Amino acid sequence: MSLNLTQKIIKQHLIYGDMKPGLEIGLKIDQTLTQDATGTMAYLQWEAIGLPKVKTELSVSYVDHNTLQMGFKNPDDHKYLQSVAARYGIVFSPAGTGICHQLHLENFAVPGRTLIGSDSHTPTAGGVGSLAIGAGGLSVALAMAGEPYVLNMPGVVRVFLEGKLQGHASAKDVILYILKELSVKGGTGKVMEYTGPGVEDLSVPERATITNMGAELGATTSIFPSDNTTKEFLRIMGRERDFTSLGPDPGASYDEEIKINLSEIKPMAAQPHMPDIGIEISKISGLKVDQVAIGSCTNSSYSDLKITAQILKGKKVSLDTDLMISPGSKQVLKMLARENLLEDILDSGARLLECSCGPCIGMGGSPISKGVSARTFNRNFEGRSGTQDAGVYLVSPVTAARCAINGKFTDPDTWGQPLPRPKLPENPPSIRNLFIFPEEKSDAQIYRGPNIVPLPRFELLPEKLELPVSIKCGDNISTDHILPGGAEITALRSNIPAISEYIFSRIDKEFITRIKKSGQGIILGGDNYGQGSSREHAALGPRYLGVKVVLVKSFARIHRANLVNFGILPLTLTNPSDYELIGQDDQLSIDTSTLSPGETTNIETAFGKHIQVKNDLTASELAIIKAGGLLNYVKNKKIK
Repeated sequence: MSLNLTQKIIKQHLIYGDMKPGLEIGLKIDQTLTQDATGTMAYLQWEAIGLPKVKTELSVSYVDHNTLQMGFKNPDDHKYLQSVAARYGIVFSPAGTGICHQLHLENFAVPGRTLIGSDSHTPTAGGVGSLAIGAGGLSVALAMAGEPYVLNMPGVVRVFLEGKLQGHASAKDVILYILKELSVKGGTGKVMEYTGPGVEDLSVPERATITNMGAELGATTSIFPSDNTTKEFLRIMGRERDFTSLGPDPGASYDEEIKINLSEIKPMAAQPHMPDIGIEISKISGLKVDQVAIGSCTNSSYSDLKITAQILKGKKVSLDTDLMISPGSKQVLKMLARENLLEDILDSGARLLECSCGPCIGMGGSPISKGVSARTFNRNFEGRSGTQDAGVYLVSPVTAARCAINGKFTDPDTWGQPLPRPKLPENPPSIRNLFIFPEEKSDAQIYRGPNIVPLPRFELLPEKLELPVSIKCGDNISTDHILPGGAEITALRSNIPAISEYIFSRIDKEFITRIKKSGQGIILGGDNYGQGSSREHAALGPRYLGVKVVLVKSFARIHRANLVNFGILPLTLTNPSDYELIGQDDQLSIDTSTLSPGETTNIETAFGKHIQVKNDLTASELAIIKAGGLLNYVKNKKIK
């Protein structure tokens, strides 16, 4: 039987289940990654499992999100992460080394391997043919314990690329175009598998840009074949031994297919406040730009920053525009320095930031009030930048550099002759010595600062629920809406009681007061609830506050999984119009003792009205929820 690339890798790693779309499967996981904003909680969960060493081929703990050391909280978390890595056999990447996905692509990602990471942009590694999936921290902790990663078998979409990029168009414009065409829900339950002759036109960093932002489609992951381009990238990175040629079988079938002619792609922007509100740059020419930010795990590679430096060479950033640049890794920084490209960047008036996520997650670098910011990032949700009323546009490095020089968006036809897309240099400087590799045996003591708070314990799901609707929210609620980012809040990721005080704080300041008064509640939402980041705290926080049920029109994949992991019952309205019949503060009754996997049930309102709801839970997911969460469920199984 001919298999596509996704099916090949899944078949090789299948522990149980049937490879039919929608059915539950369990996968053996080869690699894991965490970052510090999600990793601290993941390792607290790992410690609760009680094993002496990780069981994966490779697990890496990166520090790249909370690198602002304002007070003791972030430094204490970093010290905790380093000590955990030493104790349990995990590679540690210190603050400032770089962004997890850029570093993993350069140093550790392997074609054909499975990787899950506690960050939604883990699919970046699909640029080299890894099956790389974003997940909640608890799922990552369990994968490190040798447990299978459980998900529904995704459908596979063949994205057939033909032609070659022309003019000033870039890989970022490709994924912005796809988002515009398919929407932020277009990839839900699917893997986007890129094939066709156009694949040869894209370098590994360009492919990684596309797989990175596949997360904004809601896709399970995105993947490119491992071919001669991949081999060349790994050779230059000193990792040719990691290369395996991988691609779909001739005649492989797919669940869907879309075709894209790269020759027709134009420079694009995603307008505020969603990554799928795409528009060609020529149509917003003249719009004043107050700030430009170049970097993030999407566009911080050597290639991205070299072309930025070439555009800036001999020019000055507009006096009315602030330009910030964040290299993706110290290897990128060293390559730029070796070619004297840093001088061009600095002489332009740009600000050079640390090799970290920085402004992408609201960790500094906020725009001015009501300002327009052009960013090479992956998300532009309202308030994510740290300025609630700013308008963030997602663009390519080429477009961003032009905005910085001109102080506004301009028609690409006025940009002159396109520059050649940069290629990686031979023998780039290595930074492997900056990683802290674990010793074979270690009795390292775990460091615990006062912000490292033990995991809360959660009770079993009651058989009868009488709950108020604690909040009613609309469509496309992101994890940023549920739990905002930024320096102040993100520093509390290891302290569930403290961080829970910020749940829904930017959209409903009375939510905390209401739910504390009732002690429990239901969240009512619209379509695509929980899109965006993998931050499991957006489920953990509500659970800690007493949320037992989330009832919506539809869920985003990772957040739904996180709700299950922490014992919150995810339900969807059988008739979406029933959303209008339920109000905030309404009392709802649910008999959970009669719930069956994948079936419908009724919720009763205080006025005696019955509203039909459904679940898409598997038997094991329902058992997890009834046990009070995945950690309780697994500990009951007694992992050895």
